[in-house]
Amino acid sequence: MEWLLYVSAFIAAGAFAVLVIFVISTLKAVTKTLESVAGTVEGMEKQIDGISKESTVLLHKTNLLADDIQRKSDSLNGVFDSAKELGDSLKTVNQSVKRMSDAVSQRANENSEQVAQTVKWANVAMDVLAKWKAKRAEAEMKANTVEKTMRKHGEE
Repeated sequence: MEWLLYVSAFIAAGAFAVLVIFVISTLKAVTKTLESVAGTVEGMEKQIDGISKESTVLLHKTNLLADDIQRKSDSLNGVFDSAKELGDSLKTVNQSVKRMSDAVSQRANENSEQVAQTVKWANVAMDVLAKWKAKRAEAEMKANTVEKTMRKHGEE
């Protein structure tokens, strides 16, 4: 029976050896897997670093672009303010011209009868002057004719 004890110890030792061999092969497989995972993580870290740098550059460019847009927008505000002031000035000028036009029109309406009378009197005066000039020219012609006739008779 003793030998049974040795056989069982030998079987136990063999089983333990097989167990150790399987544990070692499993640990080697786990080591390879962990090394692969470590490589993958290292690659991901490099990619993340690259993405982070690109994001930083992109963010910097975006900030510069936003500043440029803000400066241009601020400069355009002055142009729009000037345009509004010009529009207000033109509106004021138009209102002033309209008031002046209304005042002139009102005065013209108030004085239209006087102007009509003045025009009538001016026409009458021009007619009288024309008739007077015509009569004077006629009188001068008669005087010249009489003088010529007298000269003619005096020479004879």
